[in-house]
Amino acid sequence: MCELFGMSASHPLAASEALARLRLRGGREADNPDGWGIAWLADGAFRLVKEPLPAHESARFEQLAGTTRSSLIIAHVRKARHPPINTLANTHPFLSKCCGLEWVFAHNGLVPDIVGMEQENRHAVCRPAGETDSEYAFCHLLSHLAREFDARPADTSLAALATASELVASLGKFNFLLSDGERLIAYGHDHLHHLERDGHVLVATEPLTGDPAWLPFEAGELRIYRAGQLAGRLSTRPRQTGHCHEESIS
Repeated sequence: MCELFGMSASHPLAASEALARLRLRGGREADNPDGWGIAWLADGAFRLVKEPLPAHESARFEQLAGTTRSSLIIAHVRKARHPPINTLANTHPFLSKCCGLEWVFAHNGLVPDIVGMEQENRHAVCRPAGETDSEYAFCHLLSHLAREFDARPADTSLAALATASELVASLGKFNFLLSDGERLIAYGHDHLHHLERDGHVLVATEPLTGDPAWLPFEAGELRIYRAGQLAGRLSTRPRQTGHCHEESIS
């Protein structure tokens, strides 16, 4: 399966150990040989580098793992499934603009039914550059967020995101990382872990460091981090009829 990695911190940090391990899980230590990507915040904007090649063979990934310092990182290694086509356009993370912000997204799972749903969406705020169910799901989330921003332009609790995440997760498997350049938003439908330390947090599909303090997300849990601190937590029930339950958010 694809694997995710994210970091939120109060100031620019290196994530060399975690990224080096993720690189090896891109086709060497795990079956994710179909591309890799790293997005990181630099000077107030995202930089994005990706290749439709095995991460463990990539000199560029190795170089970035050792040199990247940022307060916000999202990285991904891919197992191509829907579609099983290995191209740059189908490689995560994906980047799009919405609501005056630049968003980055990466996904682990399989939600093919979202493709037809989003193709029929007459109010879509973006159209995928590639063919993956993941990028269609990204645009679906942004459409929900755009409606929320229109209704409440000064601020949003992102409860609309939780509702949309719950809907998409009910179609299959939907673990993801999303960022607007300020927040790291992590949704653990059924498989995600977090490691919280003073001043920073790491989120990954599988623990990527030797620290024993990694903890699993609860099923259907949405966590929102800002500057390395937990800013909100919401619980959803993607496999049941019902609505998300908002516990706290800021």
